Amino acid sequence: MRAIIVANGILVKPLVLKEGDILIAADGGVRHCLDSGLQPSIVIGDFDSLENSDITVLENRGAEIIRYPRRKDFTDLELAINHATGLGIDEIVIVAALGARWDQTIANFLLPTLLPSIKITLLDGPQEIHYIYSGEKIEITGQQGDIVSLIPIGGEAWGITTEGLEYPLKDGRLPFGGTRGLSNVLLNEHGSIFTKGGILLCTVIHQQK
Repeated sequence: MRAIIVANGILVKPLVLKEGDILIAADGGVRHCLDSGLQPSIVIGDFDSLENSDITVLENRGAEIIRYPRRKDFTDLELAINHATGLGIDEIVIVAALGARWDQTIANFLLPTLLPSIKITLLDGPQEIHYIYSGEKIEITGQQGDIVSLIPIGGEAWGITTEGLEYPLKDGRLPFGGTRGLSNVLLNEHGSIFTKGGILLCTVIHQQK
């Protein structure tokens, strides 16, 4: 089961759901849902970005409304992620998590690392962000020429082996803060990345047709 969480940042393109997806709106992410012609199943947050009339309409349509006080210790997006984990989901996809505020954007990049046991992906139009943890291998899918970057977070990553990329690594190391892992290229439709240690943030930028 997959949860799609819509944040209140910039939505590059309309949402598309698969059958069985649970749609969760984090506060102002409601507007992105409605603009895409979709009804969220769950709306969560302090609702400082919504009017009471909006909340009433959603509730009348059957949405579960979960309200928090404005003075709280977590962002609306973190509350939405934590709620999703209690639903027995296997995967979370987060959209509209990037925006004009750098503090919010950086925090949203790092949030998935709190839950390494759940597959969490950030989507932003043609760009996607994956997280690779110690001893984990992920497969990426795209087309020849897609840009793939590997960025260590929280410290150095080591024992990195890649397949299907123009500049391969075999049991390699990437230092925290370094740029060696940026702007690699997918050679065909499939590639893979494995790391023995550390955490890698893997971005894939799909070429626009």
